[in-house]
Amino acid sequence: MKKSLVEFIGTFFLVFTVGMCVRGGTPLAPLAIGASLMVMIFAGGHVSGGHFNPAVTLAVYLRGKCPARDVTPYWIAQFGAGLAAGLLVTFLHQGQQATPALHGSLPSVVVEFLFTFALAWVVLNVATAKGTAGNSFYGLAIGMTVMTGAVAVGGVSGGAFNPAVGLGVTVMGLESAKQGLLYLASDLAGAAVAALTFRFVNGGE
Repeated sequence: MKKSLVEFIGTFFLVFTVGMCVRGGTPLAPLAIGASLMVMIFAGGHVSGGHFNPAVTLAVYLRGKCPARDVTPYWIAQFGAGLAAGLLVTFLHQGQQATPALHGSLPSVVVEFLFTFALAWVVLNVATAKGTAGNSFYGLAIGMTVMTGAVAVGGVSGGAFNPAVGLGVTVMGLESAKQGLLYLASDLAGAAVAALTFRFVNGGE
């Protein structure tokens, strides 16, 4: 219960930051989003692992560092937080019509897969590997990965790299339901491949 609550809090503030930045049109959105993820990981990582992303939970589970019993509660907390943040952002912008962005499906699949792979790859290597155990940079590394992805390919796919973010921005009206489903499939696939790659590179650690 405590771990799921931490996952809810961290995911909520991540998705809320995404929505408020995008609706506000701030040019610093990628920095704010990456920083939000970073500080929430530093705040909650010692309790829940600081996933705040269903794709990351899948990767950590496949890597063998998340018990199967935690996967479903984490996903419920993460998607619930994405929904709650999406509804709150919508409420705060009452009367301001949101128009779903237009993205090409195939380019979106490619970049969402790649940068979710990158995100999960970084998480697994800085937060679960024996060689980096006890480090103090893991939150910064993970947050910077999201920031990098948002700057590099945000214009191509919207830069979710996280199915809970995908749900949130769909609820906000910033992305279409089709794009939300694309996030779900591409991001989970990228995370799964990252986990398999980690296990190949690092063996049975």
